Amino acid sequence: MQTINDFLTTLHTYIGGNYWFIFLLLGTGIFFTFYLKFPQIRYFRHAIRITKGKYDKSTDKGDTSHFQALATALSGTVGTGNIAGVALAIHLGGPAAMFWMLLTAFLGMCTKFVEVTLSHKYRDFDEKGMVAGGPMYYMKKRLNIRKKNGKLIKTGYWLGGFFAVATILSSFGSGSLPQINSISNSVFATFGIKHIITGAVMALLLALIIIGGIKRIAKVTEKLVPFMAIIYFLGAITVIIFNYQNIIPSFISIFRDIFTGTAAIGGFLGAGFAFAFNNGVNRGLFSNEAGQGSAPIAHAAAKAHESVSEGIVAILEPFIDTIIICFLTGLVLLSSGVWNEKLPNQFQKTDIEVLTTIYNENNPTDVAKLKLHLNNTTELPLFTGKLNVENGEIQQNQSIIHARSLAENVMIRKLGQPFTGEIDVINGKVTTTPNDITFQGNSLIHSAPLTTAAFSKSFFGDFGKYIVAFGLLLFAFSTSIAWSYYGDRAVTYLFGAKYVMAYRIIFVTAFFFASFTDTTIIWNLSLLTVAFMAIPNLFGLMVLHREVKSTIKEYWKGFREEYSEEKTPKDY
Repeated sequence: MQTINDFLTTLHTYIGGNYWFIFLLLGTGIFFTFYLKFPQIRYFRHAIRITKGKYDKSTDKGDTSHFQALATALSGTVGTGNIAGVALAIHLGGPAAMFWMLLTAFLGMCTKFVEVTLSHKYRDFDEKGMVAGGPMYYMKKRLNIRKKNGKLIKTGYWLGGFFAVATILSSFGSGSLPQINSISNSVFATFGIKHIITGAVMALLLALIIIGGIKRIAKVTEKLVPFMAIIYFLGAITVIIFNYQNIIPSFISIFRDIFTGTAAIGGFLGAGFAFAFNNGVNRGLFSNEAGQGSAPIAHAAAKAHESVSEGIVAILEPFIDTIIICFLTGLVLLSSGVWNEKLPNQFQKTDIEVLTTIYNENNPTDVAKLKLHLNNTTELPLFTGKLNVENGEIQQNQSIIHARSLAENVMIRKLGQPFTGEIDVINGKVTTTPNDITFQGNSLIHSAPLTTAAFSKSFFGDFGKYIVAFGLLLFAFSTSIAWSYYGDRAVTYLFGAKYVMAYRIIFVTAFFFASFTDTTIIWNLSLLTVAFMAIPNLFGLMVLHREVKSTIKEYWKGFREEYSEEKTPKDY
């Protein structure tokens, strides 16, 4: 497992974790924001009206209403990224990472508008009469190359195929594996229920819903999404109000260090600008998926006579997902103060690093060295050899890093009892410990457990963990529902509708097994699959930018002719 994790981490540094990908993502959003004159602001009120069904017609073709399509797409984006992903971003990059998440969402509102418009415009209907849409269809129809001699090279067909394959992989990497993993971890931490039991129950429920296809999925999500959003919103506001004295400092911390990075504070050893920027943008994309090309698959199913109208509806998606829900989670984490506190926890072995000597976080020189090490600038000497353990305690004088912090009060247990023996370590990584040996101690925590700890610092007390567990269960489960649909539309594109059922069975099976798989590996896999979808989609959007603008112009021309009494964005 460690070898797999190292491979995924290394591969990610060259793709989604590299600056060229960040600039491609943000650059596309910046380009369309200026090219289309800030549609995420100018069309916002119009988006709300369309979603309410004000301009619907009985002749509109599709499988879902505007609201159902938005709810399904939101169910795909409002997931672990909103609870665990925000916590991970702040854990890695400090409060400044929150700013880059918000900026990514603002630009993503425009990117989402463009990709949904194109995907809805070029959607198809499969052999069963159901909508089959998404970026792969506009790629197939519009990105082919015609030579001077008239010969057509089907580049768009193959690019769409690559995107479809990436979508299937991402349905596991984004939609299935990290979702159930976060659910089972949260339920285990909160109620003590074994991961495999949670996985079995949730897999059964998932199967019952997704077998009915998009119409049943839409009926579930249109009720589930508003309910879970309201519950989480009220809970988060309560935590923030309880810690009211930290609200203004929390706001300031988000914007203060956006270009310098966050200094060491508490157990947090600091993060440079590059780390905050990189992780903020990456987690922002994972949360709202703008540019990834996933949500257009859901929006393509909407009943609409104009593709632009559904694109305008999609503007609301990153706003609700990231600018509202993720921002609330960020304020909960920062105002509660748990993001830089060391708390008792059981260490994940892939997150452990054993150093050769002792480092002191009260020593500025040591902190500077540790920060450079954690930000992948310079590497500290890592231990190779055997750890001698007596009665649960390591006998050598060595520092252990866990969750990007110096671990304290480390205790090693076997089957719950203090362990005595030797543990092999190679290049700082624990290599030969059986699963019944655990590392426990005090360190920073991240992902869902960090958000759980934050909710406990409120009126709720220990009851706060139940709110997070319930919210995470609903958020993550709804994401899995939506992503099963994205995957089966990709299967339809590649192989036809007759193979969709086989895909659904595999999807549910993987969902079950992921409930007891290492979290770190799953997160690293999901980062890769996001990039594999986003790259061909962003390329396609840029190639078709002129068509997007002309399509929007035609929409507003027709709208003004039909609704002459209505105000349009030019009049706002």
